Amino acid sequence: MIGCDCHVCHSPDPRDNRLRSSIYVETPECSFVVDTGTDFRTQALRENIRNVDAVVFTHSHTDHVMGFDDLRRFGAARGYMPVYASAETMRDLERVYEFAFKALNPFPGYLKPEPHIIEGPFALGQTTLTPLPVPHGDSKVNGYLFTRDGRKLLAYLSDCSGVPDEITKLIVDVDTLVIDALREKPHPTHLSVGEALEVAARIRSSQTFFTHVCHELPQSAEAALPLNTHIAYDGLKLDF
Repeated sequence: MIGCDCHVCHSPDPRDNRLRSSIYVETPECSFVVDTGTDFRTQALRENIRNVDAVVFTHSHTDHVMGFDDLRRFGAARGYMPVYASAETMRDLERVYEFAFKALNPFPGYLKPEPHIIEGPFALGQTTLTPLPVPHGDSKVNGYLFTRDGRKLLAYLSDCSGVPDEITKLIVDVDTLVIDALREKPHPTHLSVGEALEVAARIRSSQTFFTHVCHELPQSAEAALPLNTHIAYDGLKLDF
């Protein structure tokens, strides 16, 4: 947090040094990123990411889309970049990045998005992504369920203030749940730690990781969490 002197912002634990939330998914067939936040370039350099075949968006808030133009490095070889988003999020992307979406004769190497409106489950390689619309305050955003060979591997709910029963039923018994848990205190647009724990108990995932964590929740707080419940950190890698 800019200009903050709290113990988390000055923590010696590198896991307390957090950039914006997103994930990079690598499969045998293709690789893709979910959200391109303001820190996307820094994250791609840190993790030595060399290939992005597509980008999937949860919603259009600035902390999830403002690294969009840095996708140009990954789309240059094929000449375009598949972009998957809800109709509302795609409209926002087309407005903010009009220069990319409406370029009639883009300069070689510039980003050329290929829009795909998400209206239901879709596949990237052999991975099926099922959109999970959840409330984020007054907004509606997409989480995603990742399935391969009929196995529910991962439910990703980065930004939510609740998880409706119909979404819970879709992801119950998922292997891994990654869920918004901003801080201990309630927040109008994000789940608190207690609320996230209640959702995780309903979903019965094998393991749970809290994401979109603010500076009010130190990494050391993980010690008080239930078994197989963790606070995610930058650079965390999960294998399935």
